[in-house]
Amino acid sequence: MRSMPRLLGQLALGAFLLLAGISHLTFNRDAFQAQVPSWVPLEPDLVVVLSGIAEITLGLALLALHRWRVAVGWTVAAFFVAIFPGNISQFVTATDSFGLNSDLSRGIRLAFQPLLVLWALWATGAWRYRRSRAAVRRSRIAGR
Repeated sequence: MRSMPRLLGQLALGAFLLLAGISHLTFNRDAFQAQVPSWVPLEPDLVVVLSGIAEITLGLALLALHRWRVAVGWTVAAFFVAIFPGNISQFVTATDSFGLNSDLSRGIRLAFQPLLVLWALWATGAWRYRRSRAAVRRSRIAGR
């Protein structure tokens, strides 16, 4: 049985990603383009569109695919890790965008990114599931 805080955390993260993805494709598109690092070999607008589609898809998965929540949790966590270099680049290059117009605000965003990874793993039970599966494997190995 899932705890209510985890379920609410999963739904809140899903809603957050859904809104973020929609904003990538609509009202914050220009701001997100400014955050795409210059070393990315794709057009900034394409990166923003693709990441927006990914966020919408992941948000919907968190909201609707409860049976596959563990896999979705790991996928969302991997997504947050994958976009982290872009956040680092924005900090290092002091790029002002999306209301992040100081080193402090960009640094706070960097600190928050690992928390998003942990949120995805906690809310979906992905980390707990991994630990319980590892315990089962260890007991099987010890019993041989």
